[in-house]
Amino acid sequence: MIFTSASLALSDLFSPPFRATLWKSLGLTAVVLVVLWFGVETVFEWLAVPFLSNLFPDAPGWVNEAGTLAGWGAGIALAIGLFFLIGPISAIIAGFFLDDVAEVVERGAYPGSPVGRAVPAWQGIVLSLKFFGVVILGNLVALALLVVPGINIAAFFLVNGYLVGREYFEFAAMRYRPEADAKELRAAHSTTIFLAGLLVALFMAVPIVNLLTPLFAASLMVHLHQKISAKDGGLAHLGRAEVRPSSRQAVDRAAGL
Repeated sequence: MIFTSASLALSDLFSPPFRATLWKSLGLTAVVLVVLWFGVETVFEWLAVPFLSNLFPDAPGWVNEAGTLAGWGAGIALAIGLFFLIGPISAIIAGFFLDDVAEVVERGAYPGSPVGRAVPAWQGIVLSLKFFGVVILGNLVALALLVVPGINIAAFFLVNGYLVGREYFEFAAMRYRPEADAKELRAAHSTTIFLAGLLVALFMAVPIVNLLTPLFAASLMVHLHQKISAKDGGLAHLGRAEVRPSSRQAVDRAAGL
């Protein structure tokens, strides 16, 4: 079930709708990074340089040159910092497109099953912030354990596997269920979801490729939710008025029977 979902998710990444979402996400990420670059640079020039000039009004000329070098150094440090922010920022931006991704998967892979309902806007913002927090927290934990040989890598996968698996599966489930029911379903299948989350964490560990993590994780968990739901009796009984009823054949196909 897990590897089948992962294989389907990998195939989804190369579909035109996913590519369109990826370019939108990366484009907005680039805009945010450029704005951050100029914002921090402007703050440095407006605040830090005048502050140092006022602090040392009688300083010799070489101090100004040193200040220029410091500005360049700050620019290089900022560039490095922004490089490490690409993943988290792309994660929070991609979070706003996850409902589009989920609907593409639901309609394309499970045409006979009900189609989920988009998460409310405010809840989508909260989910995007949670996804961002998951990425930051997971990497901070791994960074804090860098001094412990052999544990840091395991910590990265375990922490990210648990957090990413939990958040993305609940997102997929909440398109059909109240939040409490989504959490209950996740708890009932916690081992399966955790193992699927480990695959996402492995995906996150590959540079550049990890920019695709939100799309891959969302697709994987949508497939996994469909399969788990099919084994639990299908999605039609959930009573969403605006979704299509599922057929027995579609339920069996979703469950991999």
